[in-house]
Amino acid sequence: MTKRKSNSPRLSRGEIELLEILWANDGVTIMQVQDAFGHQVGYTTVQTRLDRLVAKKLATKTKDRPGKYEAAIPREQVSGDDLSTLVRHVTQGRVVPLIAHLLQDRELTSSEIAEVRELIREAEKRRKEK
Repeated sequence: MTKRKSNSPRLSRGEIELLEILWANDGVTIMQVQDAFGHQVGYTTVQTRLDRLVAKKLATKTKDRPGKYEAAIPREQVSGDDLSTLVRHVTQGRVVPLIAHLLQDRELTSSEIAEVRELIREAEKRRKEK
């Protein structure tokens, strides 16, 4: 597997959890994020973590009172980086064990199977072009 340079920094599990809340909502206050967590997290903890996302340019904050936070990056950007990290660390860069697990662990629909076949065809085509 080739390494690609990422434009986004590595995110902690907590940062991803916060971004999930921001992606699911349009402009949320600290209290709304705190409520969305579903488990008790202190107000100042949420505020600090949100402000760190803003400092990393992963979220934005309005100047309104109370301030509202929104994600500044698309979910796909983070997901792609996280999946690349997963493959690098969990399967030592090998894709086959990950694919095998996913295919054996789930019932795929006909359209998902067709999509996997198409991805394999595209990979074969890229390989032949090299």
